[in-house]
Amino acid sequence: REAVLSAAGPELRILVNNAGMNIRKRMSDLSLEEYRQVQKANVESAFEMCRLAYPALRRGAPSAVVNNASVAGLTHLRTGAPYGMSKAAMIQLTRNLAVEWAAENIRVNAVAPWYIATPLANQVLEDPAYSAEVLERTPMGRVGEPRECARVIAFLCLPASSYVTGQCLAVDGGFSVYGF
Repeated sequence: REAVLSAAGPELRILVNNAGMNIRKRMSDLSLEEYRQVQKANVESAFEMCRLAYPALRRGAPSAVVNNASVAGLTHLRTGAPYGMSKAAMIQLTRNLAVEWAAENIRVNAVAPWYIATPLANQVLEDPAYSAEVLERTPMGRVGEPRECARVIAFLCLPASSYVTGQCLAVDGGFSVYGF
């Protein structure tokens, strides 16, 4: 706690939980240790940062927390059950903290990206067949750019979103609403 408060100072206005990882395996091939590793990196780290930063966020209010979830927390993806579970838990953490902390003028929201052109995503998209399927399932027909996700996160941190809390905004080129 002291390390977080020392780094943040006495007041904190913005916290963005952006840590995450995945082990792309079928559930039947995943060890319990690998499952725990995904949960720890994706949801436990956000829980702990929120818990530790809470006093500084309260003193810095109005404050904003943004959790980087994923569309995998909203729907089934081939990313593996532990990843989807961790991102769904992050979305629920967002909703619960939004209600719990609203009276103290701390807003808590999440973003749920689909494929964003980052080094990690680009590794998966190197497979031409997989990349074509991703683009086919994305109404905008492309992957997102990091700046597009960053702009949504920035919006959720700014006074322009002062009446927005408990929301999970998909940054997905329409993927999450694309039916068949």
